[in-house]
Amino acid sequence: MTALAPARFGASDPTGLLARMPRRRVSPERIAAGLTIVALLVASAVSLAGIDISIPKMLESAANASRFFARVGTISFPEPAELLYLTALTVGLVLTGTLLAAAVSVPIAWISASNTTPGPVWRVAGRFFGVLTRAVPDVVFAMVFVLMFSLGSLPGILAIGIHSIGMISKMFADAIEQIDEGPRLAIRAAGGTRFQEFFSGVLPQVLPSWVATVLHRNDINLRGSVILGYVGVVGLGMEMSHAFKSLNYSLGLGIALVIFGLCVLMEIISSVLRTAMLGIAPTGRGLGDRMLRAASRRRQATAGSATRAHSGSSSADTVQLRTQTTTHAPAPQGPDALTAALHRPWDAARIRNTAWGWIALAVVIGGVLICNIQWGDLLTVWGYIPQIAASFWPPSFGNYGAATLFAAMGQTIAIALAATLLTLVFSLLIGSLAARNVAPNGAVHASMRLLLVIIRGIPEIILAIVLIVVTGLGTQAGTIALAFGGVGLLGKLIADSFEEVKPGPERALRATGASRSQVYAAATLPQGMKALIGHGFYMLDTNIRAATILGIVGGGGVGYYLLNAGQGSKYDLVTAIVLMILVTVLVVEGLAMWMRRVFR
Repeated sequence: MTALAPARFGASDPTGLLARMPRRRVSPERIAAGLTIVALLVASAVSLAGIDISIPKMLESAANASRFFARVGTISFPEPAELLYLTALTVGLVLTGTLLAAAVSVPIAWISASNTTPGPVWRVAGRFFGVLTRAVPDVVFAMVFVLMFSLGSLPGILAIGIHSIGMISKMFADAIEQIDEGPRLAIRAAGGTRFQEFFSGVLPQVLPSWVATVLHRNDINLRGSVILGYVGVVGLGMEMSHAFKSLNYSLGLGIALVIFGLCVLMEIISSVLRTAMLGIAPTGRGLGDRMLRAASRRRQATAGSATRAHSGSSSADTVQLRTQTTTHAPAPQGPDALTAALHRPWDAARIRNTAWGWIALAVVIGGVLICNIQWGDLLTVWGYIPQIAASFWPPSFGNYGAATLFAAMGQTIAIALAATLLTLVFSLLIGSLAARNVAPNGAVHASMRLLLVIIRGIPEIILAIVLIVVTGLGTQAGTIALAFGGVGLLGKLIADSFEEVKPGPERALRATGASRSQVYAAATLPQGMKALIGHGFYMLDTNIRAATILGIVGGGGVGYYLLNAGQGSKYDLVTAIVLMILVTVLVVEGLAMWMRRVFR
């Protein structure tokens, strides 16, 4: 209440109580955080203006696009046997790398979680290792491992695995911190070991979240595996890179379509596995979830029709059936009850879960076998490590000079900022309409969700290559590709956050006759603002790494110099560029942590 309250309320406040009420003060730290967000938005707008993305230029590029696709002609694909092998190899490589990251992330998450860490030093070390592996792009790890090992799948597996540790270990640790401490503490009080605490008190609670995290990361790694082909990792990505480099655009676009279909299929399979193995009811937020919900509704409708068909039975038959059902067999008592509890029956649910478990194990074993890993390289590589380390250290800017590389890094940051701003604008629109409590009807909600799935299935690197071919080299293609690809992820996160807001304020406004837009502006958006800020910084963090990768294929920024340094064996320059990327990502990570703490 302001100081003008006594004058406004005058006679209704004769005691001056309103004037003596304390004002609600905003902390200086919150003001600083708000000003930082404003500064980032201004910098993003300036970066977007500097990139000069204009509608007239994009319309002019439409003619180039028509000529390009006319030159491409009929899209071609590899031979069926070769395509099947490359697809299986790519899936096996990605799956093996993701599972490697999941296995390594378990102990890292254990020491990183505040409620299970052996000490503060262990927790800091675990969190720092996760941030470090997340900050270094997987393509850089691939460059290093291609140099260390023979060409094949092992460099890609290690690159995907080590880079994925950052995200998976963080999500694992967050899940551990949210468990019910009762079972774990009870096991400790009974004299249980740390292993018993983990396997009996922690793992059963976090397993659903962990499986969902691994499946989500596997989808991300499948899309990211495309760029690894540009640095020598086998699979569909390498074949696509060879096709585009040899100007065989027909074959390159064919492989790109295969990768897109594989990404969408993987998302559907992830939803099916999450539902079948964990018994999680489909939410309808993903394409696979919607398919499962539709199938469930069809089964329920069929069961309902069958029930109505038999509704003409006599009441005597119904009574007899109920009597037979209720008096089928008495419940076991005493020792028999204990024996029955210890031996689970092989019902339909147990048979289904066991079958899915064996199928998953067979897929994992098949994925490892098809990768044809040269295990001997893991034994012989140790002798080369000192020589390889000497070629990467100390870092050097080489012939380019510090000014050129810092300018390129600034261009990468500008691309990331501009792309994040575009992503935020379009994601806020599409993500809001994809939220069930905001969309005007079910058709709009379903179509927007499907659009997000389609966008999310297109790897940014493929879109960037097509845009570069059409519009030419430069920052415009990289920015548009990043912005377009980010809408699929950020739009989904915004839609999920808006669907999870408290319904009370929305209902109260509707009861007063407020319009749909007024309810959105006064209730939905303010409640989802904290999540929106967190998602925005996550998108900026992701875009900085992605902008570096897009620079490898001509999207502008420091990635161009990174690729040249790797191909020219200038590994000290690679180290200098990676350190610049690492510092930038750590700054963004620190800002995101600060924002989450201030606005929580």
